[in-house]
Amino acid sequence: MIIDNDFSGDPDDLFQLVHHLLSPSVDIRLVVGSHLREEDPFDPSSHSAENAVAVVRHVFDRMGLEAHERIFAGSNTALSDRKTPRESAAVDAIIAEAMRDDTASPLFYAAGGGLTDLASAYLREPRIAERLTVIWIGGAEHDGIAVPPPNAMPIEYNLLIDLLAAQVVFNDSTLRVWQVPRDAYRQCLISDAELRLRVATTGSLGEYLYAEVAQILRLAAGPSGPAETYAMGDSPLVLLTALQSTFEADPSSSDYVSMPTPAITEGGNYEAVAGARPMRVYTRLDNRLMFEDFYLKLSEFGRWQAANE
Repeated sequence: MIIDNDFSGDPDDLFQLVHHLLSPSVDIRLVVGSHLREEDPFDPSSHSAENAVAVVRHVFDRMGLEAHERIFAGSNTALSDRKTPRESAAVDAIIAEAMRDDTASPLFYAAGGGLTDLASAYLREPRIAERLTVIWIGGAEHDGIAVPPPNAMPIEYNLLIDLLAAQVVFNDSTLRVWQVPRDAYRQCLISDAELRLRVATTGSLGEYLYAEVAQILRLAAGPSGPAETYAMGDSPLVLLTALQSTFEADPSSSDYVSMPTPAITEGGNYEAVAGARPMRVYTRLDNRLMFEDFYLKLSEFGRWQAANE
């Protein structure tokens, strides 16, 4: 699989990355650090993709991993139009991995942020569409399935990072998509009590992960103090890949609907397309399996790390 996320942003992607790295059933071939939108509060710099790579390297070092040759920076900027790719080492690596002919294993592209680098790889080499499945955390609610949350952003957060790239993937490509839209990823709430007692207590890695979220909870505190929950919205990337069923492999503990892939409009909404290729839209996620597996793997790793220091 290929992991693509904006690791200098919301720390939920750190939980997803660590969980994937602790999951033996997946072969992580590449980790792409992707950009945030300009002036994003998490990282308002002009080099957020490079900052994302620095964060990934830091996590690898904390876990004692030396596979830094698999970490690539994507573009620092969004697409300028739907025909012109953004060139980067990440795009070269994505194409090379997708076009391999020495393995029969399915390839999943797990994207937790914008889609700039995937769209650029497709524009450079459209044949990758036949060789991978895109799992994307992003996009607004679909009519008839869910409604937006109160005071929702007019264009969903990850979609807004690069609307043109999402249009390439949905409107222009033949890429196979499994979507986890906003209503689904907002289900992935973890409580502060869980973070304190089941993450922070597992060792230095767990302490680091908890500290990253606790800082955001403090900054976002309202009149009554910090909130008690945090959305680990990128964790479904692990649930839908590493935690598939053993027999007749599929993310069988979660629910989805199959529908024709819609076009994404300039306003970030969906427009039906007659005869479009099918896509999955996940509607319910197995949080019990996803979070319990994470807690236990993190605890096991903490014990192993303590024993080997």
